[in-house]
Amino acid sequence: MTSAAIDRPAPSTGAAARAVGLTKVYGEGETAVTALDDVTVDFDRGRFTAIMGPSGSGKSTLMHVCAGLDSATTGTVYIGDVDLTALKDNELTRLRRDAVGFVFQAFNLVPTLSALENITLPMDIAGRKPDQAWVDGVIDTIGLRDRLRNRPSQLSGGQQQRVAAARALASRPQIVFADEPTGNLDSRAGAEVLTFLRRSVDEFGQTIVMVTHDPTAASYADHVIFLADGRIVDTMDDPTAEGVLDRMKGFDGKGRRS
Repeated sequence: MTSAAIDRPAPSTGAAARAVGLTKVYGEGETAVTALDDVTVDFDRGRFTAIMGPSGSGKSTLMHVCAGLDSATTGTVYIGDVDLTALKDNELTRLRRDAVGFVFQAFNLVPTLSALENITLPMDIAGRKPDQAWVDGVIDTIGLRDRLRNRPSQLSGGQQQRVAAARALASRPQIVFADEPTGNLDSRAGAEVLTFLRRSVDEFGQTIVMVTHDPTAASYADHVIFLADGRIVDTMDDPTAEGVLDRMKGFDGKGRRS
């Protein structure tokens, strides 16, 4: 499959998003639960980062706070050079719309719209004209050009999730956050989505941060961050599924080496 010619961004360095001293506590007093405990992390531009950890480790909370979907109890979160904790609600809404893409386990497609209309929906709502060359490149990369007029009910689960991923990339965001994007898919459909996310990094220079529990999914990333009890307990570059699984088995319930 050949992608349409697009103006790909030059390689860049530095963090697309970062958190400094991030703490998130739910509840108060004896019922308080610390979901994140003094987390400092950088998500580098043009890289695919996976966040892994057992249930309750804080991985989804970390993603949600870094994406501006939830607030920090203490600490600072940046998208690029913008401090999210200093923004008013309307400013935060605009930043999420213009600078951040989202892919969730649920596809969140509008059933009455075509695949193409779902892809361009965020820009249509914002009153922005799409960069057609860029959108064409994304569409060719997901491999669904012949299904663009189909509604979600006429697409398979994997095709729907690829449409959702294309929607996240269509506005050329600074960073895309994906929360268990293959959780509702079989292995073949999941591989299709992960291959698209991988290609978006390699070919478009996109930045992806993905929460997953699946070592195979994590193997598509450049870098893996392991969480336990709200803290980063380990990292891995150039992961393989076997290496990630072995690393996960090597921790006890507190995230310590067993």
